[in-house]
Amino acid sequence: MSTGMAALLIHGLGGTQFDLGSMHKRLQRCGIETHSLTLPGHGVSPDALNDVRAEHWIDAVTQKYRELVDQYDQVHVVGMCMGALLAAILCARERHTKGRLVTLAPPVFLDGWSTPWYRAARHLLYYVPLLPARMKVEEGEPYGIKNALVRNIVKAKVERGDNFHYRWVPLTCIREVDRLRAIVLQEASQIRCPVLVLHSREDELTSLKSAEFIERAVPDARVVVLENSYHLICIDNDREQVANSLLAFIGATPTAKTAVAPVARCTPEEARALVERYIEALREQRYEDLFALFSWTVRWDQRGENPLARVYPDRNALIELFSCFMSWSDGTFAAAAAGTPEFLDDTATLPVRSRATAAGQSLSVTGTLAFMFGDQRIQAVTYRPDEPATEDAFWRAAAAAHQPAANTGSELPVGGAVRPDVLQNETLDKASPESAALNDAFEKAVKDATRLAARPSNSDALRLYALYKQSRSGDAAGERPPLTQIVARAKYDAWTQLRGTSRDIAMQRYVAIVSELTGR
Repeated sequence: MSTGMAALLIHGLGGTQFDLGSMHKRLQRCGIETHSLTLPGHGVSPDALNDVRAEHWIDAVTQKYRELVDQYDQVHVVGMCMGALLAAILCARERHTKGRLVTLAPPVFLDGWSTPWYRAARHLLYYVPLLPARMKVEEGEPYGIKNALVRNIVKAKVERGDNFHYRWVPLTCIREVDRLRAIVLQEASQIRCPVLVLHSREDELTSLKSAEFIERAVPDARVVVLENSYHLICIDNDREQVANSLLAFIGATPTAKTAVAPVARCTPEEARALVERYIEALREQRYEDLFALFSWTVRWDQRGENPLARVYPDRNALIELFSCFMSWSDGTFAAAAAGTPEFLDDTATLPVRSRATAAGQSLSVTGTLAFMFGDQRIQAVTYRPDEPATEDAFWRAAAAAHQPAANTGSELPVGGAVRPDVLQNETLDKASPESAALNDAFEKAVKDATRLAARPSNSDALRLYALYKQSRSGDAAGERPPLTQIVARAKYDAWTQLRGTSRDIAMQRYVAIVSELTGR
């Protein structure tokens, strides 16, 4: 007898449930039972993927789905990246109508801004004997994440080899993903359940063309475009919008009464160890270690009267706080212990000093962190500033200065081939952006780009060219240059990939790249 509501969550290539961030917990808080699986070839080592075929993945998710579908009144299917392709194929072939389908960053087309212009050549490599199994496709910047703080956390995990994501996958896997893509292109029209597509405009792996295809192919599909993330949308800047959109789409709301598991008290030794690790992580600026010390449901109370002063109710919200510290101060924010911690039962206080520079001002203040512990984690924190007026004034100014450049992020795109001097060869009509401050920043960046101390790489030059053209002229027009005009064709393709990107967004990204190149 079926009862209740469930969700089947499917991770991406080389990934784990981490790809979906806190989605499991968000769904569970709404009374939805979540189920997932580890796809064949995952959870061990990348070499295990060499013998896996697309059919193995399809069979695995189909088996899991059939185990669930008769147990519940509703079963929603949610997939991230390659998991989104699998989810779409599953719903099409099983004629799923007992719930809804949510596709998160579905890579129906591998044509994002970081994919090289010669990406189509991979199809030729598939037929070279033994090469696909030996050739490694490595994970690299920007790791699918625009948020600099979250990206550094993920980067550190990848470099340490933590069991959360493969550092590389064999080319054989990309071949099998291409096979999944072909199936989706053929069978998407057979999906009969309502579909939600959540896709970032700046996805470095797959462009909005993927979302647009699903919207056209599926009878009942809607698209939400995210404006401040890259590919891993469940853990990037738009993660709250992703979660809220998903929950609203399936009609989920937090339950009125949620059972709260009892929290085991920490011993004095455990509390001291947590604070010592906290102090060390602050000193080394290792935020990936810092956040691991907090409970998922940590409550951080940031006292004061400034845009950052409020209660942060969980670890995701806390990451957002530290992200603002870093982005609003252009990466200059740093905190360290300013005294000796004091302990009382399962609580502790720690004097800290914070430093930052923003909006032409410097901040150097002290405050006190009050900790509460439980279940071998930090359960609650209250920050009380010693100079609240000074901190309030600084973060108000930082917020105001950051506002014109909202939604920017440093990028390190790859691929393309073009001479750096092409940046100086365009004199097109100026657009009229909404923000005068953004326009000024863009014009300054254009001048700075022509005076770089070192010539930018071909990939950076190509990216800057495309963003410049999008900022000045909007979407690409005209015919694609022939294959014989290699540079012109690469430039045109890079510009075309930005189709639909607003002038403001293009200018913001241009400014961010130039800032990265100039070291500012």
